[in-house]
Amino acid sequence: MSPASGGGWNHEYVAANGIRLHYVRHGMENWGEPVVLLHGWPEFWYGYRKNVGPLAEKLDVIVPDLRGFGDTEKPGTPDPPQALQAHMVGDLLALADELGLERFGIVSHDVGSYVAQAFAREHPERVSGLFFFNCVYPGIGRRWLEPESVREIWYQTFNQQPWAADLVGRDRKSCRLYVGHFLDHWAHEPGLFGEDLEHWVDNFMKPGNLQGGFDWYLASDKGRMQMMRHGALEMPKIKTPARFLWGESDPVLRAEWSDRLGEYFEDYSLTTVPGAGHFVHYETPELANREILDFFTRAG
Repeated sequence: MSPASGGGWNHEYVAANGIRLHYVRHGMENWGEPVVLLHGWPEFWYGYRKNVGPLAEKLDVIVPDLRGFGDTEKPGTPDPPQALQAHMVGDLLALADELGLERFGIVSHDVGSYVAQAFAREHPERVSGLFFFNCVYPGIGRRWLEPESVREIWYQTFNQQPWAADLVGRDRKSCRLYVGHFLDHWAHEPGLFGEDLEHWVDNFMKPGNLQGGFDWYLASDKGRMQMMRHGALEMPKIKTPARFLWGESDPVLRAEWSDRLGEYFEDYSLTTVPGAGHFVHYETPELANREILDFFTRAG
């Protein structure tokens, strides 16, 4: 049994929004500020393994696998596919209701940042604060099509191909090559994930897990294409206090794209992190944990 599936973690399952949702919970359930950590791609709950323990010393930490990822159920893409984000928001609301969380903080990254923003817009009364690592937000707009970006986002089209999961999941070697590429290339320091890479392969070689993650790209394609064609969307500002840590070496969600956050968040602060790329929470965990604790202990 891999540390990701065992190793003393408190694995739980709950029926939420029509699916069986897996989460890990650790910390002060009775009196700590509840905080839900939402992962990105190519990740699953275990991407926060360096954060859960330190955060649980003061917080009630809940780390779910998003719909389609990890050990959460994989019902496939809805009709229309872009409804997947709304289902993920519904999953989070149902999880919070099942756990009795009237108000809670959200830490998010990459795919999780879509869900966090949508949840905060729809259910602001339930959110005590938003903490983002390298956030995908509407202000990126047409910059997805900048030359430096175009060569990085090829995977967003590849992942939508009907044969992609079969090709990548042909065997452990092909899965390791594909997933390992992004962990290496998007991090500031290649090889940093070496000690955990086999756990990532274990996860994505489980039946349905590659396609479950790829389904996100089918679902988000229409919105991304809309931004590419028409530029940044105009939306009301999120009023929930927000904190951003953005890795300066991220080649896919570039730190300079944070310049329009003020158009979408009313109350926010931003720090860019040298020596970190896409996975700030994994690459610089001491900094990430300190900032999260400071933010949510004050918010709480």
